[in-house]
Amino acid sequence: MEKPIYEGGGYNVLTEKEISQVHETSIKVLQNVGFEINYLPALELLEKNGAKVDYDQNRVYVSRELISRCIKQAPAEFVFYGRREGRDITVGGKKVNFGSGGLALYVLDLERNKRPGEIHDVAELARLADRLEYLDFFINPLYPHDINIETVDINTKYQALSNTSKPVMGGIFSKQGLEDSIKIASIIAGGLENLQRRPFIGFISSISSPLKLGAEHADYIMEVARYGLPLATSTAPAAGATAPVTLAGTLVQQNAEALMGVILTQLVNPGTPVFYSAVPITMDMRTMSFLMGSIESGLMNAAITQMAHYYRLPCYLTVGTTDSKLPDAQAAHEGATTAMLAALAGGNYIHEAFGMLDGALTVSYAQYIIDNDIVGSCLRTLRGIEINQDTLAYDIIARVGPGGNYLSEEHTVRYMRTESYAPRASDRQSYQRWIDAGSKDSWKRAEELAVQILNETSDPIIPPEVDAKVRSEFPDLVTVEQGEGLHWETGSG
Repeated sequence: MEKPIYEGGGYNVLTEKEISQVHETSIKVLQNVGFEINYLPALELLEKNGAKVDYDQNRVYVSRELISRCIKQAPAEFVFYGRREGRDITVGGKKVNFGSGGLALYVLDLERNKRPGEIHDVAELARLADRLEYLDFFINPLYPHDINIETVDINTKYQALSNTSKPVMGGIFSKQGLEDSIKIASIIAGGLENLQRRPFIGFISSISSPLKLGAEHADYIMEVARYGLPLATSTAPAAGATAPVTLAGTLVQQNAEALMGVILTQLVNPGTPVFYSAVPITMDMRTMSFLMGSIESGLMNAAITQMAHYYRLPCYLTVGTTDSKLPDAQAAHEGATTAMLAALAGGNYIHEAFGMLDGALTVSYAQYIIDNDIVGSCLRTLRGIEINQDTLAYDIIARVGPGGNYLSEEHTVRYMRTESYAPRASDRQSYQRWIDAGSKDSWKRAEELAVQILNETSDPIIPPEVDAKVRSEFPDLVTVEQGEGLHWETGSG
């Protein structure tokens, strides 16, 4: 069964004139202020292609012509492949895809314990993601504290690939870890050429705000580009701290930073599927806390989407997370409002939209279920109202007439499952039935749904003979049993 395609683009926070103003100001930044890149091969490559380089300050100044050329070389759209039918996603244009992400340090588990994340959580959250119908791609959402830093890349990527057939992405902790992760994916794909032809794994490297690219991350970006695999060059300017306090100023800076990621990848390997990548956030100037769930972050992500559309580049953005510490009303309204803005704007690859609490420091199993409902509502909104002769229903209205009802009409039966969206964790019973069923709130219902999903069994996603080959080459891979470390049967709250 083919995955439904949802498109946004109806909501525009910026006018065409304002888009042009952001663009022109960003060009001035890249031409005149410059970009610090602490990696000699990157500086030499940029200079070879016409950029001005000050080697004493490791600063590069990029011309309008070079920027334009690299934008045109980057794909406007690409397919990020799944490994089972209906799991491919098309990224670009105004197509909307939602997924997980973040790099949380803590887990809020199904016993409501907040604890450091572990590798079994990566596996279980990937299994949960695989079964949520509105989650389109899986980005590893946490750092496992029980895994040595030297093997964290291969273990997180392997557990993701073992437990979901949806497209997988993740950050990079070492050059060797990147190379080994690509090798594991190549074995699963049946060879590197197969992986490059139908990529089901991508990588994330970071550009620092303001206007700086460190040596390690520059190396990672260039290496992924050489392989031609999907890449996000994530930038995370914080308005008032690492970017101007005005939203417009932050947009200018993040636009320059996102374009630098596109420029570098296309100089290494023209045609590399790279995201216009931006994760702008705000600050509470009273407490100096970084805010992931503010409505201003939602507005900036909608504006980012418009900038990506302007350049005809696929966009990677962050909405749907919250600064709340629990799956409560704050988590719901912050997640829903920011996710809806990005969806209506036509954001292509909306990550961290599942499970993230406390400014993305904590990932919650139950919040994955609640966010699936929120994203489902966003997608139902994008589907809109279908207007045709049958849905206008004149003949049905005429037949039922004044004072009748439509309950027994075939027209009602035909449309009742498709016209109205039915979230999983919401309660729509009468008050007395809700009392009789245990007076459960959405958090409790979400926990029970997570338990039910995680207790389901399915065939291995990596065939056993392929898995054995991977493990023979990488003996440091850990084994995770289903439900390891957690008491799925209780779901106690």
